[in-house]
Amino acid sequence: MFRVLLVDDEALARNDVKSMLDWEKYGFTICGEAHNGSAALSLMERQPPHIAIIDVSMPSMNGVELSRLIRERFPKVKMIMLSSFDEYDYVRACLINGAMDYLLKHRLNAASLLALLNKAARDLQVEEREHEARSAQIKMLERLSPVILREYVANLARNGQEAGEELHTYARDNRLYAHSVNYGTAAVQLVPFQLLTEPFTDVQKNRFVQQATDVMQMAIGDIYQRTVGYVGEGRFIVLFSSTERSVHTVTTQINQAMSSLSHSLEKFLNLKCIFATGPLCGSLKQLGASYGTANQKINDILYQGTNATIQRDSLFIEEQKQLLLFLEQLDGEKMNSMISTIFASLQSQPVYSMTVQVIVSEMLHIVEMALKRHFPHATIEDNNLLPSRSDLGRIGSVAELEQWLLNYYARIVEALKKQHAGGSYSRHISKAIQYITDNYASDISLEMTAAVLNLNPSYLSRLFKEETQMTFSEYLNRVRIKTSCMLMESGVHSLKQISSQVGFLNYTYFFKVFKAITGMTPQAYADSLKQSNK
Repeated sequence: MFRVLLVDDEALARNDVKSMLDWEKYGFTICGEAHNGSAALSLMERQPPHIAIIDVSMPSMNGVELSRLIRERFPKVKMIMLSSFDEYDYVRACLINGAMDYLLKHRLNAASLLALLNKAARDLQVEEREHEARSAQIKMLERLSPVILREYVANLARNGQEAGEELHTYARDNRLYAHSVNYGTAAVQLVPFQLLTEPFTDVQKNRFVQQATDVMQMAIGDIYQRTVGYVGEGRFIVLFSSTERSVHTVTTQINQAMSSLSHSLEKFLNLKCIFATGPLCGSLKQLGASYGTANQKINDILYQGTNATIQRDSLFIEEQKQLLLFLEQLDGEKMNSMISTIFASLQSQPVYSMTVQVIVSEMLHIVEMALKRHFPHATIEDNNLLPSRSDLGRIGSVAELEQWLLNYYARIVEALKKQHAGGSYSRHISKAIQYITDNYASDISLEMTAAVLNLNPSYLSRLFKEETQMTFSEYLNRVRIKTSCMLMESGVHSLKQISSQVGFLNYTYFFKVFKAITGMTPQAYADSLKQSNK
């Protein structure tokens, strides 16, 4: 039943309209009467009608103004305008305001009124159906949100058969993968995800994953036929559906799509990946098992040789201590030798193997430990100290990775050297300190340093004391004792070996200087380290 509101300042005119029809017989009902525009709006606020029959000429608020307000506040209401006068300006204004028609009262009869009412009813029904269709489409699109669809697909990797049942139901209810008869999956691993994203915040990592997802989806096509889902830790699942019945044809299509996916990651994001495909199946319910096969292939590739080719899956404790020691000593030669030795044991591994990833990750952590000790209030990125990890994405071999890491360590050594020689020191003293840092293990002296810097020894001695508040010998001894403490922490060398390595020609003198600076003998310091490590 369509509700009709009558708006006319003349009660007789309203009665004439009411008496023209058997309203309910034709599906209409008079829901209210108003004698002016304000009263009409008040009634409409309480219960909007479907149709309003409005007199144009009314006091205080005429029909033209009322029609404008109805269009603004109640745009769904259909308006039929009545008037005793045929005035073009009124007709035009009412039609602009959305009125269906403009009728003269003296020409109004039951047939013309019913015709307009029926037209209004048809328009309302069409609009209602369109609204319902739009609402259904919006709900469908909400259900088919890429985020939701990807989560259903990703669950295949987590819950197997149960997730396959859920995806099957979801796809059936939303008419996804329509007419498909063959389905397949692929597992994709970004290389090297762990190394690339370790410094990232959660927001940065999510953005990185979304970029990779978008590029992969773009490469393989329509998300509602081929869907990329994120599993975690750089691992993705790709679902393929096809209307082709030929297994050979579908397999070829999948291989071509995965090749395009790999190429796009490298082209647009400078990322390498490895991938493996699972067996085809005839139902979404079976895709969990298909992905399980693909996932196992990826794991076999990543972990190949972990327990066979080499007898380790991480850095040895002694390697960690030595690397940190050489880094703290700023000994680039020994540091490079250690890195090359470590990588010699990794040459048989692919760059994306987990053994390589874990060991390189540990080597990067050692660098970060050294940085935090010397730059406690700054980050690597803030100081532009090291190459960006984004370069790791394009590395394709262990040899390239070794060279990248050698450069990485060399950069931090240079940064630490600058930090040691920097501060508020003058140019001459900065160079002197740099010379001590590089040569403390040798038999150096004030005179030798002055000769290298082309300075008078007395002038250098006075300047050094003024700026560092120490004599040249005191500063040199502090550098040597600090280094000897680090060597003791490594637990590799004897005290006499350490004494010689840091530049003391006499062990007794080393003993004396060590106690003067640290307050304890070398042996007592070594014993305290053993106690703290228990």
